[in-house]
Amino acid sequence: MLLTGAEIVVECLKEQGVDTVFGYPGGTILNVYDALYKHSNEINHILTSHEQGAAHAADGYARATGKVGVCMATSGPGATNLVTGIATAYMDSVPMVAITCNVNLPSLGKDSFQEVDIAGVTMPITKHGYIVKDVNILADTLRKAFTIARSGRPGPVLVDITKDVTANTCEFTPQTVITEELPVKYTDTDIDTAVELIKAAKKPFIYVGGGAVISGAADEVREFAAKVDAPVCDTLMGKGVFDGHDERYTGMIGMHGTKASNFGVSECDLLIALGARFSDRVVGNPKKFAENAKVLHIDIDAAEINKNIRTDVSIVGDLKDVLAKLNAKLEGQKNEEWIKHIVELKAKYPLNYDTSVLSCPYVMEEIDRVTKGQAIITTDVGQHQMWAAQYYKYSSPRTFLSSGGLGTMGYGLGACIGAKMGQPDKVCINIAGDGCFRMNMNELATASRYNIPIIQVVINNHVLGMVRQWQTLFYGERYSQTVLSDKVDFCKVAEGLGCEAIRVTKKEEVAPAIEKALQLKTPVLIECIIPEDDKVFPMVPAGAPISEAFDAQDLASK
Repeated sequence: MLLTGAEIVVECLKEQGVDTVFGYPGGTILNVYDALYKHSNEINHILTSHEQGAAHAADGYARATGKVGVCMATSGPGATNLVTGIATAYMDSVPMVAITCNVNLPSLGKDSFQEVDIAGVTMPITKHGYIVKDVNILADTLRKAFTIARSGRPGPVLVDITKDVTANTCEFTPQTVITEELPVKYTDTDIDTAVELIKAAKKPFIYVGGGAVISGAADEVREFAAKVDAPVCDTLMGKGVFDGHDERYTGMIGMHGTKASNFGVSECDLLIALGARFSDRVVGNPKKFAENAKVLHIDIDAAEINKNIRTDVSIVGDLKDVLAKLNAKLEGQKNEEWIKHIVELKAKYPLNYDTSVLSCPYVMEEIDRVTKGQAIITTDVGQHQMWAAQYYKYSSPRTFLSSGGLGTMGYGLGACIGAKMGQPDKVCINIAGDGCFRMNMNELATASRYNIPIIQVVINNHVLGMVRQWQTLFYGERYSQTVLSDKVDFCKVAEGLGCEAIRVTKKEEVAPAIEKALQLKTPVLIECIIPEDDKVFPMVPAGAPISEAFDAQDLASK
């Protein structure tokens, strides 16, 4: 059938099973939006308040569902406003296709109005980028983009289309989406070597990263932990793969990980990394990280092997598949003394906070209790992010969505909207600090426009909390540009943007506020006022060994 390029875009989205798109229209992409208008009963378009919000929403949709998220923007500033969201998705391996349109082909390279080389701008932060100048290759290009975005180690792909291509016509032939299986890169010998390494270990420790979420390997990880008889820690990206209530679970590892995880990994004789990349926030000082242990690293991306930490044995492949083979060959191990020691570490070094005042840890525990641990939690970046990771017990994957690699302030609200669109039956709650919330709080207008019943919790300490924590500990209490005590009233802002708002100043007000927000079935902001000098502990100074994790009691004793 003869279709315009704009119609081909829509038909390809339908082919790929896309049901929701997030974006913002403009001059060069108008033909595509006109085509979307004609298919509004098949593809739901969410008009965000800003293109960055669209990128974060597509990201949150992808993380919550496992599908490819899609965002759209016009040329020039519309396209560049997607950049932070694309970079966020790239750092955390999120499958996303960003579709932009550019000026007409004859106008390219002439500094035309709203022209920018967005393919060039995003080259370092995408798995691949295309600029389509011929309508005859548009369909195949879009199909390739989706395949690349979701295959192997997922990530964002950019497709930039000149406006004249969206108006030109060509024959379009529908195709059935074929899932391509990657060739297996490991051998039976690799599996056998890993099994022997595990059998020889007396003090194994399992370290779970975001790759386990992406692979859908939660069941295999849990069976593996039982067979190895090992404690389990996770990264920010790996939360929910291993049940946070399980007795083997020791909490997060790294800069704000638990002492049980950090000390345990420092003492183990075999560290098994599952879909993790040994980021600097996890390893601290790489020369002293797990220095007593052999390292078994399993990851789908060969580039991650030996990149940050030298391994003794590695397996390159899909984690779910690799673990299934390991579980089939492994006999049940017994490491009773080691498990007993880890249990003692957990008892000796529990997470704790000041229970006499309203605090973010208390808020997170109440959210966990009221929602029965079944909510999807999105976060922005900072102290509240770490408290959300520490004090809510995640029991299933794709329920903690956070910008781990890029650390994007302003990520959470758009991501929460995207998650709710992808998982409408789930309670979706965004946790933000007051500094982060200011960045993209305009997306509350998006939530109210479509009556998307998300809950936005603002942890308001009137400062940039994490930066202030560093200024307190390492910069002689010189609070340069981190105090936010001004006249901004977040509850009035939320109401002005069409949302309900509740302010909480006492512990006893937290649970009723959450319960009311859940009952309202409309977007609600809950502002929680906490002390300005609350700190996230434990903590490892940047570049220090994780065995040097300290908390408030350690500071007081010095």
